[in-house]
Amino acid sequence: MPSLRFIALLHLTLLAGCANLAPSNCPGGSQTWVREEVFFGTDKPGGKVSAEEWADFLGKSVTPRFPQGLTVWPASGQWRDAQGKIVREESYVLTLVHSGDTTAEAAIKALTLDYRQRFQQEAVLRVRSNACVSF
Repeated sequence: MPSLRFIALLHLTLLAGCANLAPSNCPGGSQTWVREEVFFGTDKPGGKVSAEEWADFLGKSVTPRFPQGLTVWPASGQWRDAQGKIVREESYVLTLVHSGDTTAEAAIKALTLDYRQRFQQEAVLRVRSNACVSF
């Protein structure tokens, strides 16, 4: 698992980026929505989050909160630990596009808390940005 120092630095970096979430000028026919990427590591005490556990989490925690749709894919991450050793971890990346209202914010906080508790995770990374969206 990533060190608390790494996680704290990452969060500070991302928080600084949140200052740029003011509405942008989107081209005609599109509107400004929020694009959210959520990174879920799969290492847990005693093993890894299985494909079945991930599917259960998606079905019970994510899809009910975002029934209008989502995208998810497997990913691989890595970092250097305090001793300089490269640590690798498989993960899942969830992409959501939503209006940015308080309901969506509460839903994302709830599902990240659920994942952290269910799989004994130190943190779940969120990356939030504005996006011009059209259908």
